[in-house]
Amino acid sequence: MAEEAVTPDDEVVQPRDEAPTSEITYDEQFYPARPQRLRPRARLRDLYALRPRTPRNGKPSGDNPAYVAWLREESMLGDATAIAGQFSGLGSMWQNPYAHPDPRAAIDKASVWFTAYPISLITAPGRSFLGTLGDDDLWRAFEKIGIKAVHTGPVKRAGGLTGWDATPTVDGHFDRISTQLDEQFGTEEEFRTLCEVAASHGGTVIDDIVPGHTGKGADFRLAEMKVDDYPGVYHMVEIAPEDWHLLPRVPRGRDSINLDAETEDQLAKAGYIIGQMQRVIFYDPGIKDTNWSATDVVLGADGVERRWVYLHYFKEGQPSINWLDPTFAGMRLVIGDALHSLGDLGTGALRLDANGFLAVEKTTEGAPAWSEGHPLSEAANQFIASMVRKVGGFTFQELNLTIDDIKATSERGADLSYDFVNRPAYHHALATADTEFLRLTMNLALKMGVAPVGLVHALQNHDEMTYELVHFATLHAEDAFAFRGGEVSGAELAVTVRQELTDRLAGDAAPYNATFTTNGIASTLATIIAATLGVTELDEITPAEIATIKRAHLLLAAFNAWQPGVFALSGWDLCGLLTLPRKQVEPLLATGDTRWIHRAAYDLMDYQPHALQSGSQMPRGVSLYGGLPAQLEDPDSFASGLAAILRVRKRYRIDVAEQLDVPQVSQRAMLVMVHALEGDARQVTVLNFSDEPIAGNVLSEHLIPGAPVIDMMTDKIIGEVDDLHSFPVVLDPYQGLSLLINPPADPAGP
Repeated sequence: MAEEAVTPDDEVVQPRDEAPTSEITYDEQFYPARPQRLRPRARLRDLYALRPRTPRNGKPSGDNPAYVAWLREESMLGDATAIAGQFSGLGSMWQNPYAHPDPRAAIDKASVWFTAYPISLITAPGRSFLGTLGDDDLWRAFEKIGIKAVHTGPVKRAGGLTGWDATPTVDGHFDRISTQLDEQFGTEEEFRTLCEVAASHGGTVIDDIVPGHTGKGADFRLAEMKVDDYPGVYHMVEIAPEDWHLLPRVPRGRDSINLDAETEDQLAKAGYIIGQMQRVIFYDPGIKDTNWSATDVVLGADGVERRWVYLHYFKEGQPSINWLDPTFAGMRLVIGDALHSLGDLGTGALRLDANGFLAVEKTTEGAPAWSEGHPLSEAANQFIASMVRKVGGFTFQELNLTIDDIKATSERGADLSYDFVNRPAYHHALATADTEFLRLTMNLALKMGVAPVGLVHALQNHDEMTYELVHFATLHAEDAFAFRGGEVSGAELAVTVRQELTDRLAGDAAPYNATFTTNGIASTLATIIAATLGVTELDEITPAEIATIKRAHLLLAAFNAWQPGVFALSGWDLCGLLTLPRKQVEPLLATGDTRWIHRAAYDLMDYQPHALQSGSQMPRGVSLYGGLPAQLEDPDSFASGLAAILRVRKRYRIDVAEQLDVPQVSQRAMLVMVHALEGDARQVTVLNFSDEPIAGNVLSEHLIPGAPVIDMMTDKIIGEVDDLHSFPVVLDPYQGLSLLINPPADPAGP
């Protein structure tokens, strides 16, 4: 059908700026007066400033009472006790429903998120990271784009303590050691101001908690000294002196050493630890061979010398929290940290980091310990998420496990889960110009009951482009999957997809990207797209290639935004950042963590055009798109294109729609998603993942014969659904369409 303008009389397009009216829920019926969320109450402002502080006197060891007292004052567990007491006995603690996750309620509060990374943001002159995020001009720019929430990333003190002195973070501030904010990022007052500015623009602020581990701060040092409940915070085991010969010597200048596989086995046979885990995350031969490390000799507060072996799923400086110790010290520590962010700082939500690794259990002799998908992890997540909902917030989790695990935790735990199901798959679709694997993962998630409305669909974040494909490589390794005209096992499928991603997006094809251990590829989305275009040298990118990168980047934004759920993106996306040359971050790469090449500094608002680095000394990266002020003045910019995509998303409430179908396609590069809007209307997302124009048919039994097909961006009719429940479509390279299909008018009607 020829393109035809829709007149007002056609009544085809229904603006949907307001949430549709529906039957009230159980929560609305029984909690009609519940508050939106607790506002900042400043309950704890005097907690740090006014309490007496122990001076630093004497040597930093267990036989110095002043040192032990100082560590207590610095500890998160100590703060948690004081924080929890501020909430007990309040009527407001019973005004919010908390038993069941509610992704649509979370989406109503914040549907589009900006995910910041503190050390990479170039701030306004003389202002901190938090002060800059609280800038009204920045929030006005966010409003123009359609961004409603800011995820700050980790901003509390992290790293460790050696004696009296702080040591640097080993994992981008995800090794938290304090409830207090890190002064390099700003103050508590600035954080509260940020929350208030966000609220004035109809937005909210999302903070982090880390229920899986801490850094080696005061809590860990007190645990080593066997003070009070502190050993109960961690998965740590005291080794009897007569067995110290089993432990490796700790090199001079270090406080622990990773165990090799043989030592791990010996300690397991001796009954100390449960031994080998299901996998070694960040495996690096000679650096991290196992998930266990041994401390050096530590003098306790009782005068006894001890050596410990402790668990760390991630890096050696991130000891794992024990969620089933009789003291429940770990649980108390985590909940206190969460309540501080929600009830005092004023955040509306929390990201749960490393929350899939909260339990370990010994299995049969010779088999790895049960450490993933454990019921205790599910129970702990339910506990955390329920507490957050109880005080009026919501949670999301980055759970890179199987679809089964995401399904299980979504039933009682976090309100939203990061989309690890389809994130590597849409990169694969772009890299191969073939959506088969992406359609496989999307349909598999639907079949298993993981609806996209409960997921956070993201562009780039602070981590690598993950290609672990845990669902296929672990629990479903022996299952058969239809792929490329044949049948392959889950393990074979994972190997094939990983190899194709590596071949096309790293190595000789894209030397500016880098593999990150066995987890994925360190890259920005701009450099992933550049690799698919055959660019081998970033210095030689042409204006035409930049235009193509922007178009493909907007296609990926449309994939994530034109489906139900949360849409998230970063400053690296908004500015079109490239990876850093390795020599610029060479010291940070020394441990093998290649992710630093994609964490370049960026300047969202052109605050400091001539700055060469951020305040945290991250080198400034090359920006293909420029800052937001200039972009928002240019209708052809990335930010303006993104704003148009998000206007359609908001107008038709695609974010809370129901996904009905991800059908087969007539062109390998095409992807089709069919969603149910309010009433009988359908929204159809059609995308071309290739750099060639394509023509094909959209076919789904959920399409209504005789219904006009309307381009939501232009409000023009571009076709009609035929009797076979299909319609033709033509797409330019990397083009996406969002189409509205309303039921045809009843000919028997008035």
